Amino acid sequence: MKNSFGAWLTGTELGRYLLEREQAYFERAVADAFGYHAVQVGLPEMDCLRGNRIPWQCRVAESGEVDVRCDPAFLPFETRSLDLLVMPHVLDFTTQPHQVLREADRVLMPEGRLILTGFNPLSLWGVRRLIQGKESAPWNGSFFTQLRIKDWLALLELELDDSAFMAYAPPFSRQDWLGRCGFMEDAGERWWPLAGGVYGIEAVKRQRGMRLITPNWKQQGKKKGALGVVAGNERQHTHKRPETTERDGASSCQ
Repeated sequence: MKNSFGAWLTGTELGRYLLEREQAYFERAVADAFGYHAVQVGLPEMDCLRGNRIPWQCRVAESGEVDVRCDPAFLPFETRSLDLLVMPHVLDFTTQPHQVLREADRVLMPEGRLILTGFNPLSLWGVRRLIQGKESAPWNGSFFTQLRIKDWLALLELELDDSAFMAYAPPFSRQDWLGRCGFMEDAGERWWPLAGGVYGIEAVKRQRGMRLITPNWKQQGKKKGALGVVAGNERQHTHKRPETTERDGASSCQ
């Protein structure tokens, strides 16, 4: 992620407006994620894991005050090792968005969660980008549509769990103008929910091909049939002990 975007986020009035709303979104989105390992990729200026209780947390980015410095397209984590992965605007500011998502799929455990945000081109933010140009942050981001990101996730069999929009006010550069448009936040969620400047997506990595097999109990007269023990696709049988006869021939047991 380009350093200029992080500087814009914390150093401008419009950036701080967006930072506040995305921070609130991530705190809600990660609150119910559980497991052992959580990682935030990119944007160290925002603490996306602040609302989560997973004990081991790590922040990685290409630069800045992070735990690990790396390219988001090549994450230094073992396959199927993470329970939660958050990516604020990583897809907007990478030249390899498909590879970034493939890496996310690789490092997530089955039932692991991916939460990401991105700029919505079908919004007033997208309109300003068309008018102003793409020379400076954040307008130099890719601005993928939410539908395109959902399609990419579906190809990786990352199942959509939830989505949201935020930042409905026009992208004015001054705080007083943004304040006058505060009413648009509540109105936007009700009247034009798809027109927020930023979208959030939550996806889950499902484990395919798993099903629960219950034993088939059968009665044959007074004798019980063998109990099937299922392990994967193999079926093993426990066998009855051979009948033994007491010396006096009066009774027998199994």
